[in-house]
Amino acid sequence: MFTSAIEGFAISLSLIVAIGAQNAYVLRQGLLRSHVFVVCAICAISDALLIAAGVFGVGAWLANFEEGTFWISMFAVIFLVIYGIIRIRSALNPEGLTISNHSSESVGKVAITTLAFTWLNPHVYLDTLVLLGSASSRYQGVERELFGIGAALASLIFFFCLGYGARLLSPIMEKPQAWKIIDFSIAVLMFIISGAILYAII
Repeated sequence: MFTSAIEGFAISLSLIVAIGAQNAYVLRQGLLRSHVFVVCAICAISDALLIAAGVFGVGAWLANFEEGTFWISMFAVIFLVIYGIIRIRSALNPEGLTISNHSSESVGKVAITTLAFTWLNPHVYLDTLVLLGSASSRYQGVERELFGIGAALASLIFFFCLGYGARLLSPIMEKPQAWKIIDFSIAVLMFIISGAILYAII
């Protein structure tokens, strides 16, 4: 019976482990030690909700709703480009890049940014609603529910390990030069992802 849970866990982890905009943000907040629990909790809970929706059949409906997917993608592109520009501006200001001197953002601002990275990411809908939803379709009843639980558990473990594990890198991240590299890298990643999204929908 628990085979479905293991499968759900493995598939979910393989999908979520790839570095993306959301993971980059969680990593950055972990390095800054800024509202890490809030960020990880929002990501994990959001994934659990989307996985539940996929397991119960919303994935099939979303796959045929092309216009909705297009607008979600456009909003995601705009958000990623703006965030990339913000990271470049941060990288050009060494004084604000050290962890010890970092002025923590309000929990509200961090929560809104995390929600945007999660819910404006078209890949999250593909992964949770479509791919996981489709993979769970061959299971019925309790086994299908266990598949969803396994998938949600993988997300929970991954985000909290990413967020809190980032603290191990804090001695290196105290150096302003390291933060410049990270912020520039995140900016490039944002632009690449937004370009890939545009290419896929045009």
